[in-house]
Amino acid sequence: MPRQAQGKPHPLSMRLPDADLAIIDRAARLRGHSRTDFVRDAAVRAAEEVLLETTLIRMSPAGFDVFMAAVSGPAAPVPEMVELLRRAAPWETNDPADAR
Repeated sequence: MPRQAQGKPHPLSMRLPDADLAIIDRAARLRGHSRTDFVRDAAVRAAEEVLLETTLIRMSPAGFDVFMAAVSGPAAPVPEMVELLRRAAPWETNDPADAR
């Protein structure tokens, strides 16, 4: 099924110091992205974080009681996390096989 055409993109222009552009260009190259794609992705990601941080969550008193019971109970280890935290960090070993 063909995707519906999206509206025309809106231009966004900004003036940046050479040092900022150099950092952005270097990071974009490391990711294999153009400067435009890199900056757009970073800006959208930052905007989503702000919106998530400021989103009001509403729940009923009964729902809040269930939530509080879940987060107030004793912690249970997650086997995958325990195994991951027991691994040596890649920079702590000379043998890449040890980091697995």
